[in-house]
Amino acid sequence: MERDVDLLVVGAGPTGLFAAYYAGFREMNVAVVDALPEPGGQITAMYPEKMIFDVAGFPAVRGRDLVNGLVEQAAQFKPTYLLGRQARTCESIEDGLRVGLADGSSINTKAVLITAGMGEFNPRPLPAGDGRLGRGMVHFVPVLAEHAGQHVVIVGGGDSAFDWALALHPIAASVKIVHRRASFRAHAATVRQVRELGVEIITDAEVLALRGEPLSEVDVKVKGGDARTLPAQTVVAALGFTADLGPIESWGLELDHRAVLVDSTMKTKLDRIYAAGDVAQYPGKVKLIATGFGEAATAVNNIAVALNPSAHLFPGHSSDGS
Repeated sequence: MERDVDLLVVGAGPTGLFAAYYAGFREMNVAVVDALPEPGGQITAMYPEKMIFDVAGFPAVRGRDLVNGLVEQAAQFKPTYLLGRQARTCESIEDGLRVGLADGSSINTKAVLITAGMGEFNPRPLPAGDGRLGRGMVHFVPVLAEHAGQHVVIVGGGDSAFDWALALHPIAASVKIVHRRASFRAHAATVRQVRELGVEIITDAEVLALRGEPLSEVDVKVKGGDARTLPAQTVVAALGFTADLGPIESWGLELDHRAVLVDSTMKTKLDRIYAAGDVAQYPGKVKLIATGFGEAATAVNNIAVALNPSAHLFPGHSSDGS
């Protein structure tokens, strides 16, 4: 099956969703493809209940609410969503590109905008939790209420570990953090908040075993000390993720580690292919959701001119004429 669109957005995270809105505003017919089954990218998959504090205009916004707002914003222009389908191949055709999807279908498009974030994520394993995923161990917490009244042990020292501690503390029976070092990668302010809540933080420690069916206890060994047994119905293994761009890496783009190099118009070295959001790289790049929104608008406006040289780069404000 083939579809024909003006713009194919590869990645349905915040940047991709805003690009879908903005391309509709520029009167483009848009399709959005993503390997995940729901829009929202990493936010939906990893932290829909977490509060986000660096989106302009929102003192704080819950991840799920931000995604819902972006989907609603784009909906007025009726983009086509092709979710649960990975973009695999990209080839030049007359007047555009053909992108092949994992399900065997293909999209004929005049341009591609890659908004794939950091690509496909794979959680770093917790050795003691081998075989326990879904049986008391999780890597992220999409629904906080599922852990109400539970004893929760969070393993890790980064932002995610401390963010989950803040989110779970009001509803869990107890929350403890176990980290293999004495220092943390998390923001100092977040660490301070967690400490002020009285959450126990066990440092220089490793998890030896998860015990019970269903999970009831976790054995922890502190360096130079004795082993401890902690009550736990859930272990959150917040040890970070590895990521790669998957098949996109074979498209012939110029890459810098896991990012796609772009110019000031967000264009890659390949004709008609642009990138925006965390996947895009240029000197001075700052990886924020807010940055991605601006890059999406920059990319779409430049794509509009590339597809129609008589079009204006600046289309006017969306509020004009209202």
